[in-house]
Amino acid sequence: MYVQGEISGLMRLQDKFFNKDTAFTIEERQLLGIHGLLPPVVRNIEDQVELCLMQFLDIDDDLSKYTYMIRLGARNERLFYKLLATHGDKCLPFVYTPTVGLACLNASYVFQFPVVLFITIEDKGHIYNVLKNWPQPDVRAICVTDGGRILGFGDMGAHGYPIPKGKVTLYTALGGVRPHYCLPICLDVGCNKSQVREDPLYMGLKRKRPPRAEYDEFVDEFMEAVVSRYGPNCLVQFEDIGNADAFRLLTKYRYKYATFNDDIQGAGVVALAALTSAMSISNTKLEDQRVLFQGAGEAALGIANLLFVALKGEGLDDNEARSRIWLRDSKGLVAYNRPQGHLTEYKLTFARKRAHIEKLEDCIREFKPTVLIGVSAQSGAFSREVLELMALYNKRPIIFAMSNPPSKCECSAESAFRHTRGKCLFATGSPSPALEYAGEMYHVTQVNSLYGFPGIVMGAIACCISHLTPAIFLVASHTISSLCTDDDYRQCSLLPPLNKLTSCAFEIACNVVEYAYKSNLARRKPEPTDIRAFVKHQMYDLNYESAIKTWLQEYEK
Repeated sequence: MYVQGEISGLMRLQDKFFNKDTAFTIEERQLLGIHGLLPPVVRNIEDQVELCLMQFLDIDDDLSKYTYMIRLGARNERLFYKLLATHGDKCLPFVYTPTVGLACLNASYVFQFPVVLFITIEDKGHIYNVLKNWPQPDVRAICVTDGGRILGFGDMGAHGYPIPKGKVTLYTALGGVRPHYCLPICLDVGCNKSQVREDPLYMGLKRKRPPRAEYDEFVDEFMEAVVSRYGPNCLVQFEDIGNADAFRLLTKYRYKYATFNDDIQGAGVVALAALTSAMSISNTKLEDQRVLFQGAGEAALGIANLLFVALKGEGLDDNEARSRIWLRDSKGLVAYNRPQGHLTEYKLTFARKRAHIEKLEDCIREFKPTVLIGVSAQSGAFSREVLELMALYNKRPIIFAMSNPPSKCECSAESAFRHTRGKCLFATGSPSPALEYAGEMYHVTQVNSLYGFPGIVMGAIACCISHLTPAIFLVASHTISSLCTDDDYRQCSLLPPLNKLTSCAFEIACNVVEYAYKSNLARRKPEPTDIRAFVKHQMYDLNYESAIKTWLQEYEK
């Protein structure tokens, strides 16, 4: 960081870290030599937030709201995060899902500031030097994508860069991670989708993705460069990597570096938390559930694996735990020796030893699931027949249509409640308003990883965690579900309300730190005597700092 006396008044106005806009006092303006460069009014940060909210709400289209927030963050960082913290329910959807998907589709239009570090495969051999170009030297948390599987859009190449930017924004807005600790990175290794790659406005390398060996060498160098530049305690979150690469990299790095994949592990955290709440509402137990997944990619396998760990924690053996979990992909039931094949090693863990079943409806008739989870990015996959079958076999069917963006969601909330006659406990992956059906109001839960990863990241970097074990994600999941109240359950809300996201992240961070020290995963010594105070001390202060040196303030008193 900068020494206070090194920053001139004009530099403060032009630097997002120090700019306070109209919150500079008259005294500060005179001493810094910026008196007259601002209008005479002096507003505190709370008044500025309300003014920004008015401007934000006056904007008509979603993409313009996204660019407004990006511009605000580039101009005045503390005001940006104060706005998000104060009015997250209104603003978060426009820096994260679902609008971030729209930003990826219009990446050339929304790019205005160097908010992401781009490292291309042509930089292979000197990635460390590219990392050194990032202006902040003390980076502790990185979110990185290669654009290989952006939401439900598939391969977007370099145009997936808004994803890591959105994620690190939530590190700070929800988790309290100091923004200069955060680095969003886009690894540009090419793009296999010709309509994206050949677009005249495409900003990335106009080449196809490399063979696996070349790709792995590039990512290996990247991970080694991160450690060389920022140290072994720097956390790396992989995001929206293609399925095959994502599982391979997670397996390769999970015990070597402090790293995790939010699409795989983060999805499991929040889905399991919502499932735990659904069981509390329906008065059932985890070991009594039968879970069918529509989709068998990163999110499905991540949820299934964490569910498997949780079931074993309830006393089930491996075979009993697996018997509760069925997966269906685009080729039908994930089963051994099915005619279509296409079984990766990661799917084999949950493959069934039985005759092949192709249709989702037939899988439901055979398995009679209590829980149906959609993570397939196939709009309409939960048809009327599917939903009616779930209602036929269950008093309170649990249905999660988690795919993002909303255009890729398996079914709408209205369809779910109508075709289950209001019986279901429903959740979706994007924000959704409450729904009226048959004279009753139903809360629609957003099962999104934003409940989990900000607190996990904050806890991990606070204690300098060596690596993240599966138990860390169980700790986070149990923390989220424990914050649901009886009032939430009465509204059939499966997760805490969005206005509790910051407190949820704080509790997760504290519990992650506590677990890390108990399990000898924390590198930071000595162990703190007061974990809550320890975490709170490291969190970002959303209020402006004085622009006048302390000694001068004391002298004037």
